[in-house]
Amino acid sequence: MPLIGDKAPSFEAVTTQDPVKFPEDYAGKWVILFSHPADFTPVCTTEFMTFGSMIDEFKALNTELLGLSVDSIYSHVAWLRKIQELEWNGKKHINVTFPLIEDIRMEVANKYGMIQPGQSNTQAVRAVFVIDPNGVVRTILYYPLSTGRNFDGPQLR
Repeated sequence: MPLIGDKAPSFEAVTTQDPVKFPEDYAGKWVILFSHPADFTPVCTTEFMTFGSMIDEFKALNTELLGLSVDSIYSHVAWLRKIQELEWNGKKHINVTFPLIEDIRMEVANKYGMIQPGQSNTQAVRAVFVIDPNGVVRTILYYPLSTGRNFDGPQLR
């Protein structure tokens, strides 16, 4: 499990976009690696709609998003298609274009401490890792399964 100031653990993974080799594929860019407990849940859906609607803001900051849950690639694809049909909080027809990692074996989640037995043995907690352009972990946030993220804070302002 990485600590602030550590090199981000490397991994290769299948995603909803292309296979990812991390951190090599993101060299020179900031990365927000985040996890969610499960596809198709209401809070996770609204978080993805929000992240998806903010993609241009992140790109303007040389920042890439990389999501993860322990669901299958088939579940991810079906869920992201469903998100395009939904409307919430003024957001609708959101096309999530950032990669979502399939991690059914929980390999990446375990490397990053996203599986916390006090919370669940089969779902990732909500975690956020901010990784700098050199692949160094700069921020780590963990939230319980029951708590959503706040996107209205000062981090992007």
